[in-house]
Amino acid sequence: MRKKLVVLSGAGVSAESGIKTFRDADGLWEGHDVMTVATPEGWSRNRSLVLDFYNQRRKQLHEVDPNEGHLIIAQLEEHYAVTVITQNVDDLHERAGSTHVIHLHGELRKVRSEQDESYVIDWLDDINEGDLCPNGHQLRPHIVWFGEAVPMMDRAIPKMVEADIVIIIGTSLQVYPAVGLSEYCKPSTPIYYIDPNPVNVANINSRHEITTLTTSGSAGMQQVAAMLLQ
Repeated sequence: MRKKLVVLSGAGVSAESGIKTFRDADGLWEGHDVMTVATPEGWSRNRSLVLDFYNQRRKQLHEVDPNEGHLIIAQLEEHYAVTVITQNVDDLHERAGSTHVIHLHGELRKVRSEQDESYVIDWLDDINEGDLCPNGHQLRPHIVWFGEAVPMMDRAIPKMVEADIVIIIGTSLQVYPAVGLSEYCKPSTPIYYIDPNPVNVANINSRHEITTLTTSGSAGMQQVAAMLLQ
Protein backbone atom coordinates (compact mmCIF):
# COMPACT_ATOMS: atom_id res chain seq x y z
CA MET A 1 0.00 0.00 0.00
CA ARG A 2 1.36 3.41 -0.96
CA LYS A 3 2.17 5.92 1.74
CA LYS A 4 -0.29 8.76 2.26
CA LEU A 5 1.15 12.16 1.44
CA VAL A 6 -0.72 15.38 2.22
CA VAL A 7 0.23 18.69 0.62
CA LEU A 8 -1.08 21.76 2.43
CA SER A 9 -0.79 24.63 -0.05
CA GLY A 10 -1.41 28.35 0.10
CA ALA A 11 -1.10 31.56 -1.86
CA GLY A 12 2.64 31.21 -2.43
CA VAL A 13 2.09 28.31 -4.81
CA SER A 14 -0.25 30.21 -7.11
CA ALA A 15 1.75 33.45 -6.83
CA GLU A 16 4.42 31.89 -9.05
CA SER A 17 1.73 31.57 -11.74
CA GLY A 18 0.76 35.23 -11.37
CA ILE A 19 -2.26 34.91 -9.10
CA LYS A 20 -2.78 36.72 -5.82
CA THR A 21 -5.22 34.52 -3.97
CA PHE A 22 -5.00 35.99 -0.50
CA ARG A 23 -4.82 39.44 0.99
CA ASP A 24 -1.47 41.17 1.11
CA ALA A 25 0.02 42.53 4.31
CA ASP A 26 -1.74 45.87 3.70
CA GLY A 27 -5.17 44.23 3.77
CA LEU A 28 -5.76 44.51 0.03
CA TRP A 29 -6.69 41.75 -2.41
CA GLU A 30 -6.02 42.77 -6.02
CA GLY A 31 -6.46 46.41 -4.95
CA HIS A 32 -9.67 45.88 -2.99
CA ASP A 33 -10.20 46.05 0.77
CA VAL A 34 -10.93 42.45 1.71
CA MET A 35 -13.74 43.58 3.99
CA THR A 36 -15.68 44.87 0.97
CA VAL A 37 -15.29 41.79 -1.23
CA ALA A 38 -14.68 38.86 1.13
CA THR A 39 -17.23 39.17 3.92
CA PRO A 40 -20.98 38.52 4.21
CA GLU A 41 -21.35 42.18 5.19
CA GLY A 42 -19.66 43.30 1.99
CA TRP A 43 -22.03 41.08 0.00
CA SER A 44 -25.05 42.57 1.76
CA ARG A 45 -23.87 46.13 1.11
CA ASN A 46 -22.87 45.84 -2.54
CA ARG A 47 -23.65 42.64 -4.43
CA SER A 48 -22.66 44.06 -7.79
CA LEU A 49 -19.17 45.00 -6.57
CA VAL A 50 -18.60 41.57 -5.07
CA LEU A 51 -19.88 39.76 -8.17
CA ASP A 52 -17.69 41.88 -10.45
CA PHE A 53 -14.64 41.25 -8.27
CA TYR A 54 -15.01 37.46 -8.46
CA ASN A 55 -15.99 37.58 -12.13
CA GLN A 56 -12.64 39.26 -12.79
CA ARG A 57 -10.79 36.67 -10.67
CA ARG A 58 -12.53 33.89 -12.63
CA LYS A 59 -11.51 35.45 -15.95
CA GLN A 60 -7.94 35.70 -14.70
CA LEU A 61 -7.78 31.91 -14.57
CA HIS A 62 -7.77 31.89 -18.38
CA GLU A 63 -4.56 33.92 -18.36
CA VAL A 64 -2.45 31.73 -16.08
CA ASP A 65 -1.09 28.21 -16.08
CA PRO A 66 0.09 25.78 -13.40
CA ASN A 67 3.73 26.27 -12.51
CA GLU A 68 6.40 23.68 -11.81
CA GLY A 69 5.40 23.44 -8.16
CA HIS A 70 1.87 22.40 -9.12
CA LEU A 71 3.19 19.91 -11.67
CA ILE A 72 5.61 18.23 -9.25
CA ILE A 73 2.86 17.86 -6.65
CA ALA A 74 0.67 16.17 -9.26
CA GLN A 75 3.50 13.89 -10.41
CA LEU A 76 3.96 12.60 -6.86
CA GLU A 77 0.70 10.69 -7.35
CA GLU A 78 2.76 8.18 -9.33
CA HIS A 79 4.46 7.14 -6.10
CA TYR A 80 2.17 8.21 -3.22
CA ALA A 81 -1.49 8.45 -2.33
CA VAL A 82 -1.57 12.26 -2.51
CA THR A 83 -4.20 14.58 -1.10
CA VAL A 84 -3.86 18.31 -1.68
CA ILE A 85 -5.47 20.52 0.94
CA THR A 86 -5.38 24.04 -0.45
CA GLN A 87 -6.32 27.47 0.80
CA ASN A 88 -6.38 28.66 -2.82
CA VAL A 89 -9.61 29.19 -4.74
CA ASP A 90 -8.10 28.69 -8.21
CA ASP A 91 -8.06 25.40 -10.11
CA LEU A 92 -4.33 25.21 -10.86
CA HIS A 93 -3.76 22.06 -8.83
CA GLU A 94 -6.45 20.26 -10.82
CA ARG A 95 -5.15 21.60 -14.13
CA ALA A 96 -1.69 20.35 -13.22
CA GLY A 97 -3.11 16.85 -12.78
CA SER A 98 -3.81 16.49 -9.06
CA THR A 99 -6.87 14.28 -8.64
CA HIS A 100 -7.63 14.62 -4.91
CA VAL A 101 -7.94 18.30 -3.97
CA ILE A 102 -9.76 19.72 -0.95
CA HIS A 103 -10.45 23.46 -1.25
CA LEU A 104 -10.73 24.92 2.24
CA HIS A 105 -11.77 28.38 1.07
CA GLY A 106 -14.00 27.46 -1.86
CA GLU A 107 -13.56 27.54 -5.63
CA LEU A 108 -13.78 30.33 -8.18
CA ARG A 109 -15.35 28.05 -10.78
CA LYS A 110 -18.29 27.11 -8.58
CA VAL A 111 -21.30 29.00 -7.26
CA ARG A 112 -23.79 28.37 -4.51
CA SER A 113 -27.15 29.64 -3.37
CA GLU A 114 -26.88 32.51 -0.91
CA GLN A 115 -29.54 30.79 1.22
CA ASP A 116 -28.70 27.10 0.78
CA GLU A 117 -25.03 26.22 1.32
CA SER A 118 -25.63 22.69 0.02
CA TYR A 119 -26.60 23.93 -3.45
CA VAL A 120 -23.21 24.15 -5.20
CA ILE A 121 -22.72 23.84 -8.96
CA ASP A 122 -19.92 24.37 -11.49
CA TRP A 123 -19.93 27.84 -13.07
CA LEU A 124 -17.46 29.03 -15.70
CA ASP A 125 -19.01 32.35 -16.77
CA ASP A 126 -19.85 35.59 -15.00
CA ILE A 127 -22.33 35.55 -12.14
CA ASN A 128 -24.92 38.30 -12.55
CA GLU A 129 -27.58 39.69 -10.31
CA GLY A 130 -30.71 37.75 -11.15
CA ASP A 131 -28.89 34.42 -11.58
CA LEU A 132 -30.92 32.26 -9.22
CA CYS A 133 -30.89 28.77 -7.77
CA PRO A 134 -33.94 26.50 -8.36
CA ASN A 135 -35.51 27.87 -5.17
CA GLY A 136 -35.27 31.44 -6.40
CA HIS A 137 -32.33 32.65 -4.35
CA GLN A 138 -29.43 34.65 -5.76
CA LEU A 139 -26.31 32.72 -6.68
CA ARG A 140 -23.08 33.87 -5.04
CA PRO A 141 -19.42 32.91 -5.37
CA HIS A 142 -18.61 29.58 -3.75
CA ILE A 143 -16.01 31.25 -1.57
CA VAL A 144 -15.59 30.99 2.19
CA TRP A 145 -15.58 34.61 3.31
CA PHE A 146 -14.11 35.99 6.51
CA GLY A 147 -16.45 35.24 9.37
CA GLU A 148 -17.92 32.14 7.71
CA ALA A 149 -17.41 28.52 8.73
CA VAL A 150 -14.89 26.36 6.85
CA PRO A 151 -16.95 23.22 6.17
CA MET A 152 -14.19 21.37 4.31
CA MET A 153 -12.17 21.20 7.52
CA ASP A 154 -14.24 18.11 8.30
CA ARG A 155 -12.67 16.42 5.28
CA ALA A 156 -9.20 17.89 5.77
CA ILE A 157 -8.63 16.90 9.40
CA PRO A 158 -8.93 13.10 8.86
CA LYS A 159 -6.45 13.36 5.97
CA MET A 160 -3.93 15.05 8.24
CA VAL A 161 -4.48 12.43 10.94
CA GLU A 162 -3.82 9.61 8.44
CA ALA A 163 -0.85 11.28 6.72
CA ASP A 164 2.50 9.49 6.57
CA ILE A 165 4.23 12.57 5.10
CA VAL A 166 3.16 16.24 5.02
CA ILE A 167 4.39 19.06 2.79
CA ILE A 168 3.44 22.62 3.73
CA ILE A 169 4.05 25.00 0.85
CA GLY A 170 3.16 28.61 0.13
CA THR A 171 1.38 29.20 3.42
CA SER A 172 2.60 30.59 6.70
CA LEU A 173 2.71 28.39 9.77
CA GLN A 174 1.47 31.38 11.74
CA VAL A 175 -2.09 31.58 10.48
CA TYR A 176 -5.18 29.41 10.52
CA PRO A 177 -5.75 26.83 9.15
CA ALA A 178 -2.14 25.83 8.44
CA VAL A 179 -0.89 25.79 12.00
CA GLY A 180 -4.08 24.16 13.27
CA LEU A 181 -4.08 21.39 10.68
CA SER A 182 -0.44 20.51 11.25
CA GLU A 183 -1.24 19.75 14.88
CA TYR A 184 -3.47 16.87 13.77
CA CYS A 185 -0.52 14.96 12.31
CA LYS A 186 0.87 11.99 14.18
CA PRO A 187 4.06 12.97 16.10
CA SER A 188 5.98 10.52 13.89
CA THR A 189 4.89 12.21 10.66
CA PRO A 190 7.73 14.11 8.93
CA ILE A 191 6.78 17.59 7.77
CA TYR A 192 8.51 19.46 4.95
CA TYR A 193 7.97 23.20 5.23
CA ILE A 194 8.73 25.27 2.11
CA ASP A 195 8.81 29.05 2.50
CA PRO A 196 11.26 31.75 1.34
CA ASN A 197 10.71 33.56 4.65
CA PRO A 198 10.00 30.78 7.15
CA VAL A 199 8.86 31.35 10.71
CA ASN A 200 10.63 29.77 13.67
CA VAL A 201 8.89 26.41 13.60
CA ALA A 202 10.25 25.43 17.00
CA ASN A 203 7.99 28.02 18.57
CA ILE A 204 4.93 26.71 16.73
CA ASN A 205 5.05 22.96 16.44
CA SER A 206 7.44 21.10 18.72
CA ARG A 207 5.81 17.68 18.29
CA HIS A 208 7.08 16.93 14.79
CA GLU A 209 10.25 16.57 12.83
CA ILE A 210 10.09 19.58 10.50
CA THR A 211 12.49 20.04 7.58
CA THR A 212 12.50 23.68 6.50
CA LEU A 213 13.44 24.67 2.95
CA THR A 214 14.03 28.40 2.57
CA THR A 215 13.16 28.74 -1.08
CA SER A 216 10.35 29.30 -3.55
CA GLY A 217 7.57 26.78 -3.95
CA SER A 218 8.80 25.30 -7.22
CA ALA A 219 12.41 25.05 -6.10
CA GLY A 220 11.34 23.62 -2.77
CA MET A 221 9.15 20.98 -4.42
CA GLN A 222 12.09 19.95 -6.61
CA GLN A 223 14.17 19.38 -3.48
CA VAL A 224 11.45 17.57 -1.54
CA ALA A 225 10.58 15.33 -4.48
CA ALA A 226 14.26 14.41 -4.84
CA MET A 227 14.40 13.47 -1.15
CA LEU A 228 11.17 11.47 -1.25
CA LEU A 229 12.01 9.58 -4.43
CA GLN A 230 15.66 8.77 -3.78
